[in-house]
Amino acid sequence: MSSHLNILFSPYTDGKLSLKNRIVMAPMTRQFSPDGVPGDDVAAYYARRAQGGTGLIITEGTTVNDKVATMSANIPQFHGKRALAGWQKVVTDVHQAGGKIMPQLWHVGMARVADKAPYSELPSAGPSGLFKPGKQGAEPMTQAHIEAVIQAFAKAAADAKRIGMDGVEIHGAHGYLIDQFFWEGTNKRSDAWGGTMEKRGRFAVEIIKAIRAATGPDFPIVFRFSQWKQQDYAAKLANTPQELAQFLQPLSDAGVDIFHCSQRRYWESEFADSDMNLAAWTKKLSGKPSITVGSVGLNGDFFGAFKGQGANTRPIDDLLSRLDAGEFDLVAVGRALLQDPQWANKIKHQRNDELQQYSADALSTLS
Repeated sequence: MSSHLNILFSPYTDGKLSLKNRIVMAPMTRQFSPDGVPGDDVAAYYARRAQGGTGLIITEGTTVNDKVATMSANIPQFHGKRALAGWQKVVTDVHQAGGKIMPQLWHVGMARVADKAPYSELPSAGPSGLFKPGKQGAEPMTQAHIEAVIQAFAKAAADAKRIGMDGVEIHGAHGYLIDQFFWEGTNKRSDAWGGTMEKRGRFAVEIIKAIRAATGPDFPIVFRFSQWKQQDYAAKLANTPQELAQFLQPLSDAGVDIFHCSQRRYWESEFADSDMNLAAWTKKLSGKPSITVGSVGLNGDFFGAFKGQGANTRPIDDLLSRLDAGEFDLVAVGRALLQDPQWANKIKHQRNDELQQYSADALSTLS
């Protein structure tokens, strides 16, 4: 095994989380859980990736207990006896296969289309009721609703710990609810939840604090964030390293253990005059471990798949060099693992000729 591959397959530990290697399965939305309940097929789906050598699995987005948290009845929930029993089976099967797993806790916010979602009579929720700048869809969230959602995240995290999950990831990226609070374009509040970057970040900070209080000091908390939004690929929360440090520090202080830094293409630099990507800057500025993600092993970004575009395999030599240099700590793999549950084992044993090109048809099976 090459020296660079050695670092990818070296154990990872940060005191709270120990993994057999540095490969993470990125969260990828699925709609295979009727009535929000994951079945045996969902458990088998994740167990196959654990058997294939993936060190840590982060599940598809799972919604917290708020009636307007989801956009589809087939997206799994992380609340209620039936759904949690389904996730208990997932945990058991992944652990038996030698992997570790965390749920991604999610509230879709204004990305929910009410008439296509459960409780269609209820309006969607956002800090200012904006799906994107200038596009009003609902009234601003009330103080009571904000507080209820914070507690829903905390309860979901406590349930995750109770059923044996290895930590939780908070979905704070891609223009969903938490990110709608972050984003100045969708958060026009003038109270304690909006205005300055610090105030726009308060919703996330209170969620992190509530999760930490509900789970104790040793339960791993991963926080996923992005600069880009599904509503605007060019959007930025932070335009400079100084602004990124200002954004990250309150989240770090609140209790984040690992930052999951979502880019559409991991090899793109985040700021001018440096080739460092978002995960590298985040680790440097926060002092916390980071996960890089974005088209790992493929040459096209995720959204091309929704246009029917496939993607060819792409060498990961540059990725491994960055990992070996300590720019980030973990590597999240999405579509390559979706297409091939054995991706990690094939990379480890240098069976590169067996790696599969990504076909957009995989989105219709997600097996």
